[in-house]
Amino acid sequence: MTQVKVSDLVESQKLEVITQNISFENRYIFEPEVNRPALQLIGFFDYFDSKRIQLLGKVEYAYLEKMSSDEKNKSIEKLFSYSEIPCMIISKSVEILDDTIIAHAEKNGIPIFKTHLSTSQFLAESIRWLNVELGPTTSMHGVLVDIYGEGVLITGESGIGKSETALELVRRGHRLVADDAVEIKRVSGTTLVGTAPEVLRHFIEVRGIGIVNIKELFGIEAVKQTKEINLVIQLDLWNKDKQYDRLGLENEYTEILGLKVVTHRIPIRPGRNLAIICETAAVNFRQKNMGYNAAEALNKRIMENLQKNMKEGKI
Repeated sequence: MTQVKVSDLVESQKLEVITQNISFENRYIFEPEVNRPALQLIGFFDYFDSKRIQLLGKVEYAYLEKMSSDEKNKSIEKLFSYSEIPCMIISKSVEILDDTIIAHAEKNGIPIFKTHLSTSQFLAESIRWLNVELGPTTSMHGVLVDIYGEGVLITGESGIGKSETALELVRRGHRLVADDAVEIKRVSGTTLVGTAPEVLRHFIEVRGIGIVNIKELFGIEAVKQTKEINLVIQLDLWNKDKQYDRLGLENEYTEILGLKVVTHRIPIRPGRNLAIICETAAVNFRQKNMGYNAAEALNKRIMENLQKNMKEGKI
């Protein structure tokens, strides 16, 4: 199960520790969502996901302040009885925290932190961060390169020329993200991000030469830590009996962690400049996203020319 330490959240979000007597080094977060315990404060705990971070904002705290001391104590006691709550966050709008909350937190060992952000700002920032940290991950054999701002994942059989293509792309001014093994994380419902394993970062294997450190050889501008994966280029050995897409009217896709990524299958044979082909694929992909499809434009021109010739009696 994917998890992240509470201490990492504290560090990344610059949270202030309120419950100094509670250790949180071995506490973990498993859910990429944040809960505002409004319904729980009035006693409704059906469907309560206690594994989420609990966020107490101005609205929730104002409601607590209107309750009698006995009602407040019972409500807070019930909430903190769920010891699997990873932590509670207090927004900056709550200036003075009630001692009852701190007492029940310490009794159940649930740490409380305060954020310098407003409730809505913390919700947005923490959920974004949690989605990245807790996103499903996988590893793929391939090379990830930033080409003209597009993250291009180059895949294919071992020895087909992926690393050599990446090396040529780096020489042409593009940036290497990962070689050989690409760690991929799904950070949202539409986005995949790739990076290199720490031990392999910035290194590339070139058969016949050996291991090359791209950062040391070409400089810091030749590498990048992470990159969104926008396009997959699958390198295949040329097969004269196989039909390859020559127009590009229909997209092919590769499914990674439940998301479909546009894929180009490039047949490999002597004389083909793979670096230029990858550059062209990246630019063409961007052009399509901006609303222009060269294949459709050519098809439209041909059809218009055909209709013109038919009207003039040339056909």
